[in-house]
Amino acid sequence: MAYRTNPIRMFPSKHLFLTLALLMFFEGQSQVVSNSFKSTIDGLIKKAPKTYIEIDRAVKPFIRDTLLMQYFAETASKRGYLDGQSYALIQLGTYFRNTSYYSRALALHRRALEVAIESDNLEFRISSLNQLGVDYRRTSAIRSAMDYNQQALELAEAVENPSIGLKRNINVSLNCIGNLYQTLKQYDLAIENFEKSIVVDTELGNKLGLAINHQNIGECLEEQGELDKALRKYEISLGYNNEINNNMGRIICNNGIAQINIKQNKPNEAIALLVPTLKTAQKRGDGFLTSPVYINLGWAQLLAKRYDEAEKNMLEGLEVAEKRGLYESAARASHLISELFETKGDFKKALFYSKKAGKLDKQILDESTVRYVNDIIFSYDTEKKSNEIAVLAKENELISMELKKNKTVLLISGIALALLAGIFYILYRQYQLNNEKKLLTLEQSMLRSQMNPHFLFNSLNSIKLYIINNEQKNAVYYLNKFSKLIRKILEASSLKEIPLAEELETVELYMNIENIRFSNEINFRTTIEKGVDTHVVKIPSLILQPFLENALWHGLSSKEGEKNITLDIGRGDNDYIDISITDNGIGREAAEKIKQGKILKRKSVGIDITKERLANFSRDYQNSFNVEMIDLYDKNGNASGTKVVLHIPTV
Repeated sequence: MAYRTNPIRMFPSKHLFLTLALLMFFEGQSQVVSNSFKSTIDGLIKKAPKTYIEIDRAVKPFIRDTLLMQYFAETASKRGYLDGQSYALIQLGTYFRNTSYYSRALALHRRALEVAIESDNLEFRISSLNQLGVDYRRTSAIRSAMDYNQQALELAEAVENPSIGLKRNINVSLNCIGNLYQTLKQYDLAIENFEKSIVVDTELGNKLGLAINHQNIGECLEEQGELDKALRKYEISLGYNNEINNNMGRIICNNGIAQINIKQNKPNEAIALLVPTLKTAQKRGDGFLTSPVYINLGWAQLLAKRYDEAEKNMLEGLEVAEKRGLYESAARASHLISELFETKGDFKKALFYSKKAGKLDKQILDESTVRYVNDIIFSYDTEKKSNEIAVLAKENELISMELKKNKTVLLISGIALALLAGIFYILYRQYQLNNEKKLLTLEQSMLRSQMNPHFLFNSLNSIKLYIINNEQKNAVYYLNKFSKLIRKILEASSLKEIPLAEELETVELYMNIENIRFSNEINFRTTIEKGVDTHVVKIPSLILQPFLENALWHGLSSKEGEKNITLDIGRGDNDYIDISITDNGIGREAAEKIKQGKILKRKSVGIDITKERLANFSRDYQNSFNVEMIDLYDKNGNASGTKVVLHIPTV
């Protein structure tokens, strides 16, 4: 059955009824709450602290007691202490999530968010958003989880000097987003977020966070085949969990270590570790923990040829996963059960579970991949708008500074001198502002030419074709390339100059993406003359792409047969670096004729913008730039391509 991520449909009325009934039950039991706890709550409400840490310090020993937390929530609500009510609802929701009652957890965390908004408490609002992200992630609702965790991270990072509580929430957001990338099999991005989280954990001395993030990095390394490195991360995580006596963390770590043992063909060592771990997990009653342990225990027993025990544990793991809506665990269990029945010679059952696993895999992959593409586009639009707002704010700040300078000049100078100086100053500033405006316009035009909608959407459509054709590896490979290219362009667009080495990385990514649209017919090669250090040579950012685009779409798009582009870098005369782009296309004359024959003629401004940017770049050097465009001909005088040479000054 397809999993729905619409928040309303995710929370059916029957679950709401069960949650309300449960809350009524707790209310009816309020008379068994001890007087000492009531006294603690009374004192807390009188002080009315507003931060998570202050409230947690008073009631932390009781957070796993749902009866006491419900009493706290009701009392805080009646007496108008909304911050305490939000805290209690978060703890109740977390308890139900950890016992796999996800609908109840969602309802309580949504209510906590509403109360936090009503009390205008940013910390509890962010905490509630993070908890909702975790709730959705546990049930494989990737897009909803990403939305909530991303919103929490943006709110927290918008605070200039975040408190310890906000830093902890930033940490939770980074960890959750890393987990989502891990689910989408984007392991490098996942590790990047986990490592950022570790930095914050170390700053805060948060051993639980360190345990979780080392465990998560271990899981990513394991998926990448780095078993020894993964095992080391699991052991580090286990050490932290032992320090803080965290049973849940120990279960997860032991399960991970056992899984490494299985993959290293040590099933008996895995079984010895998993049997006591399963007993601990069963006591907690959390299907999210018990299902993977059952499945791994069955897998180890399968390798040890203890088939009856393996079947029993795998089926138990599958049942728990299906009951709790854990689709990834259910898919993994189905694959292993199919393998078990095939080994036992029961091919009918093997086929049944194989089909079941395939359906679950397709459901998870289809939903996750489409959501991932949507998230890339959403992130790009958000970042672009944020950059535009930042530029406007900077301009406003510069104007304010200039006004202050003008006032100072008028106060210090005499009336006559001030008038004269003011005229010259205004003229000078006008000249500077015009130059700055021209530079800003050039940079914006450059960014538009790099990120034109035709390239973006054609690239995404090409990647979508891989998805439609079920070419999963190609789709993920090119999605990674595309996201890295977008990130590099956005980063480089704010810099006046960058090392040539970084420009070459961007060019390589661009050519890889464009080559999809040419059905991988383009042979692209880069050569660097010995003695040229590309990390030292500086050039304007994003300067080579317009010339490569010209070579592709004017030189090679209409050519039949072999299509080559070479990028040669060498030392020129008199402290210049020469960058040559050579194609074996149809030549400029033939390309111009084809262009004139088109009904719709689009004026290409990328080269003109690039020349203006090179001219501006050269002002800081003794020498000026030069661009040569050379038509190439074969021995019979026929056009055989075009060569563009950029002479870039170094002094």
